[in-house]
Amino acid sequence: MESPENLHGPAVGVAQDATPTTVDVDTAVFLLGAGVTTLTHPLLYVKLLIQVGHEPLPPTVGTTMFGRRVLYLPGFFSYAQHIVKVDGKRGLLRGLSPRIVSSAISTVVRSKVKQIDVLFKNGDQQNSLRKVVKETSHEMIIQCLSRVATHPFHVMSVRCMAQFVGREVKYGGMLSCMVKIFKEEGVAGFYVGLIPHVLGEVLFLWCCNLLAHFINTYAVDESHSNIWRLADCEPVDSNYIFSQASAVRSYTKFVMGIAVSVLTYPFMLVADLMVVNNCGLAAGLPPLSPVFSSWLHCWNHLSNKGHLFRGSSFFFRRVPLTSIED
Repeated sequence: MESPENLHGPAVGVAQDATPTTVDVDTAVFLLGAGVTTLTHPLLYVKLLIQVGHEPLPPTVGTTMFGRRVLYLPGFFSYAQHIVKVDGKRGLLRGLSPRIVSSAISTVVRSKVKQIDVLFKNGDQQNSLRKVVKETSHEMIIQCLSRVATHPFHVMSVRCMAQFVGREVKYGGMLSCMVKIFKEEGVAGFYVGLIPHVLGEVLFLWCCNLLAHFINTYAVDESHSNIWRLADCEPVDSNYIFSQASAVRSYTKFVMGIAVSVLTYPFMLVADLMVVNNCGLAAGLPPLSPVFSSWLHCWNHLSNKGHLFRGSSFFFRRVPLTSIED
């Protein structure tokens, strides 16, 4: 008869083998990221073409519910159908390969940096401002390192997609993109538009985390979370109060992220426009776009035109009727 150790030995071994390793987790994250990147790529493709000001489809004149006449611009589905008509269904995936590589590099960078995350943990209170500042600083370092490592691939992806405007074939595969950019612009060509992109991401990170902290600390109070049950005069369990406050806190950062992303969108727009600026593509040259001397010049130009939020909407795109003259 076998001993208990022998009977339970294989089960223990199976349990140990079933424990996911760091490599397994990173692989799963990469595969998930690649899938999401592929599914959302057509959205970002259409968004970029709108950002650079390419409007191949005519707008339609309509009126708002208040009787104001406006121009309704084609939405995502109409724009996507136009791309399919010109380049076929595979045309919607133009510039996808650099984005998948960028996602993989970002996953590796974040994984390596987070291995030292334990150095940033201490005994601070759960919602202390000091802890929020320290964690946000750590997230900022990770984000900046990830952006520096992946920005060259962002440049390649954006320029491949922007070729749709002038029907160029200047940028092909990733290797040819690298060679072309390096020959014409040097190493600096891989980092055009980096500054506004980093500024936008850092501003988003700090505003989102700090706003979420202050709302959770001063607006979501466990001692006042039973306001909805006072009318019934029922005794409120402390565990119920804590769970309700925790549920509200779990959504605060998500909501703040949506609100702050609207405010930081102009930085992303300027960054993408600087990527295609004066690179030899029609999307970054007159008459579609002036040649910008710096990202601040680009910002001022968009601000004067009232275009700082161009491309921020996919489905409900409308402009005043007078815009047809611009």
